[in-house]
Amino acid sequence: LTKRCLSPQDYKGQKLAEQIFQGIILVSAVIGFIYGYITEQFGWTVYIVMAGLALSCLLTLPPWPMYRRNPLKWLPVQESGTEEKKAADRKPKRHAKS
Repeated sequence: LTKRCLSPQDYKGQKLAEQIFQGIILVSAVIGFIYGYITEQFGWTVYIVMAGLALSCLLTLPPWPMYRRNPLKWLPVQESGTEEKKAADRKPKRHAKS
């Protein structure tokens, strides 16, 4: 596995996805409200908002490449032996008796 598989989106990609999601929802809600008000049909408002929700989910939920342009830099992997050595070097703590 590559690191790209482990992190489908970076932080800037998450921010972009959130902005796209909110923008589409807002625009579809305004258009739906105006169209529903003009036609005096609340159902059209709901349909337009639901279509905006479906479109925004299609554009923001999958890990598209545009959300992975700034990959995270991971720390190098440490060997397991160094952790055991560090644990052995530590002195056991003594707790005060109550």
